Amino acid sequence: MSTGVGGKRVVITGATSGIGLAAARQLAVLGAELAIVARSPKRAVAAVAQIETAANNATVDVLIADLASQAAVRRLADEILERYARVDVLVNNAGAIYAARQLTSDGVELTWAVNHLAPFLLTTRLIERLKASAPARVITTSSGAHHGARIPFDDLNADRAYRGMGFTRYGETKLANILFTAELGRRLEGTGVTANCFHPGFVGTEFNRNNGGLMRLAMRAAHLFARRPEQGAETLVWLADSAEVAGTSGAYFVDKHLATPDAAARDAEAAERLWRVSEDQTREPARTTGH
Repeated sequence: MSTGVGGKRVVITGATSGIGLAAARQLAVLGAELAIVARSPKRAVAAVAQIETAANNATVDVLIADLASQAAVRRLADEILERYARVDVLVNNAGAIYAARQLTSDGVELTWAVNHLAPFLLTTRLIERLKASAPARVITTSSGAHHGARIPFDDLNADRAYRGMGFTRYGETKLANILFTAELGRRLEGTGVTANCFHPGFVGTEFNRNNGGLMRLAMRAAHLFARRPEQGAETLVWLADSAEVAGTSGAYFVDKHLATPDAAARDAEAAERLWRVSEDQTREPARTTGH
């Protein structure tokens, strides 16, 4: 079987803008059967139009979900399982940063919910379908922002600390992405499913534009030195399509090269602990029955 994405079912979150949309366009050109996950139907329609313009005869399905809600992530996983007999590539790309601490409807700090728990929950709900589709791949967008971060196991909801206009919290979630990938890769050994993550570099997108005027000004200035979304998406597309990484799992990549993440991201005990904590945080609420 070919290792390329041509004719393969690729599910990608965060594909209506930025590197996600750039990657979706490139994957469509390579012949992938795309299912893009979007929060906004309006933005999804615009994204599909761009993807179809980039690739004639592109096959693009749209799945709508608010990844901040665990119930919505579960419904998304159920819809994917119902619609697709195979899931060849799952790309956990959606991410966000918030200048102020917020809680989701599940009572979870929002950055942690979107950037870590959503990909953890979606991936684990789809894991048996991925195994049945082997060879299959899970790709998660991380960041160099993980450097210097630590997982605050004693303050996962950032009740005591939410510093640096959200950048500290963002770094913690990007560290969580790498630890999740490492533990997922370990658990998937021998299944034919690989798990890898990558740093796209600093990319000029709409990311972080929803956090007030000061943040917008700071990001606008920083974007003078940023990569184009197409450049940021190159490693993602390569991880999805290339035969070079068919046998690599649990790894972290930068610019299509294997890279060594920060020491905290190589802590196997922390990775296993994070997995257990994440299972607890995403456990379905107990159902009550009437008498």
